[in-house]
Amino acid sequence: MGALVGLGFGLGALLVWASFALPRAARTDDTPGRAASLLARAGMGSVSVSSLTGLSIALGAVAFLVVQVVSQTLPVALVFGLIASAAPTAAVQRRARVRQQEFAQVWPEAVDNLASAVRAGLSLPDALISLSRNGPVPLRDAFTQFGIDYHVSGRFGESLDRLKERLADPVGDRMVEGLRVAREVGGGDLGRLLRNLSHYLREEARTRSELEARQAWTVNGARLAVSAPWVVLLIMSFQSDVITRYSSATGVLVLGVGAAACLAAYSLMTRIGRLPVERRILA
Repeated sequence: MGALVGLGFGLGALLVWASFALPRAARTDDTPGRAASLLARAGMGSVSVSSLTGLSIALGAVAFLVVQVVSQTLPVALVFGLIASAAPTAAVQRRARVRQQEFAQVWPEAVDNLASAVRAGLSLPDALISLSRNGPVPLRDAFTQFGIDYHVSGRFGESLDRLKERLADPVGDRMVEGLRVAREVGGGDLGRLLRNLSHYLREEARTRSELEARQAWTVNGARLAVSAPWVVLLIMSFQSDVITRYSSATGVLVLGVGAAACLAAYSLMTRIGRLPVERRILA
């Protein structure tokens, strides 16, 4: 019994010593944050998160100062400062949506061109590089950079990884991983795989475009309903005898309740009308 207690005490002392004395392995986390992923999906991977944050703060401060000078009402200036600070993120989100929709329209053509290049006898790297010349215009820059990476390093896998980072698109992830498997495993089913992928992408793009056309009025109506009260408030800011009433406790309460109601209504309406978005499972 005494030997068991001594062994346990010695093991505990060893663990305590190891936690302080032994070097710790550096923790690496390659998972990008939400802001970095948003910038990548918008095609702005070269823009840092700190730059986006700094722009948001600068726009918010400028809007706050301008409205404060015009209206002489602190709560109103604070509201418009917050709205302006959210504008860069909203613009990046919109650009990411537009870019993904644009990619969805051109991916079938890109896959068809890739299948044609493979049938013509080109190797996979050369077939991908040919998309920088013959592929759809929105995708040419990414495949041009792929060609540069592959010619410099000669490593197909690493060049594919960088291509995925530049595209930041679910369809691009699937195509890249399919090509990686075809390169490593081999086989004669690559042409059939690309044809099936092209057919599936065309059907998906057609269905999604019809749904987006039908829901456009819902989204536009939600944006108009949310922005109208704040446009009226901005116009009222030029009438000092009216806008100063929002400096009182009741005015602040009205602004707070109005902002909460607008955010809740807009979030609810967009959530109801939101189409399912494919996630980057293979990122």
